[in-house]
Amino acid sequence: VQLQASGGGLVQAGGSLRLSCKASGLNFRLYTMKWYRQAPGEKRESVAMIQASGSTDYADAVKGRFTISRDNVRNTVYLQMNSLKPEDTAVYYCKTKLSWDYWGQGTQVTVYS
Repeated sequence: VQLQASGGGLVQAGGSLRLSCKASGLNFRLYTMKWYRQAPGEKRESVAMIQASGSTDYADAVKGRFTISRDNVRNTVYLQMNSLKPEDTAVYYCKTKLSWDYWGQGTQVTVYS
């Protein structure tokens, strides 16, 4: 299983970014996909998740601003991030779990004010 995250960058507060995570080596449509983030000096925290059914859940800090979605044809999960704040600055990781956890390599998001 491989997860390839992309789409991070440098953006001004109030701006938007869309992260992508392309998965391979698994029957993608069957698995829950999650996005996490880790800011410098902080623990890695869950941001959003999407189940195989399409059901979603979000951390309180991003509700109403971030949207997770999936494309089961492209084997890709997305994280649309709007109204970005400096406190959203972190490395963002995608993750799935089969017998154990699989993580993408992370993509840096930096929001400046």
